[in-house]
Amino acid sequence: MAANSFMVPLGTPAPAFDLTAIDGGSVSLEDLKGSPASLVVFLSNHCPYVRHIESGLGALAKDYGARLSIVAICSNDSVNYPDDDPTHLAEQAARAGFTFPYLLDDTQEVAKAYRAACTPDFFLYDEQFRLVYRGEFDGSRPGNGVPVTGSSLRPAIDALLDGGQVPERQNPSLGCGIKWKPGNEPVA
Repeated sequence: MAANSFMVPLGTPAPAFDLTAIDGGSVSLEDLKGSPASLVVFLSNHCPYVRHIESGLGALAKDYGARLSIVAICSNDSVNYPDDDPTHLAEQAARAGFTFPYLLDDTQEVAKAYRAACTPDFFLYDEQFRLVYRGEFDGSRPGNGVPVTGSSLRPAIDALLDGGQVPERQNPSLGCGIKWKPGNEPVA
């Protein structure tokens, strides 16, 4: 079932995390320190909305290179959704050309802290880890014929990197709701 992102208030500080990556290493929010822009993306492998934009996200990462720190986080219940287990996430990363760490939020506490609602869900932070953008990658959705370009997210990244003002008018992301473990659903 499709869900929209919660549109967390702009200026909200990034919650800390320290998560295991699909390659076995670990990555924390502190590891992104010093980057002028950091993108935290909640993804999954099985979601058709993510699959629709995943190559575009891989291209975005290559286009911005070291100027933008990116981490992807999968918070889905991989027991009930085995396509979102580490092996399948690694296949996705290779397929989509991801050059950034893909992290596992097995407890789902990081998704709750970020108020992530769907996959994909994008959170862009400035150098002080203050939220400047949350919302969609672009207006493309499976079957709507709109090209995958990142046309909503890229201008926000460009404005942040160029020292400009990120537009406050932002559209929520739309995707598959996060697959919460039984009894772990966030309280509204």
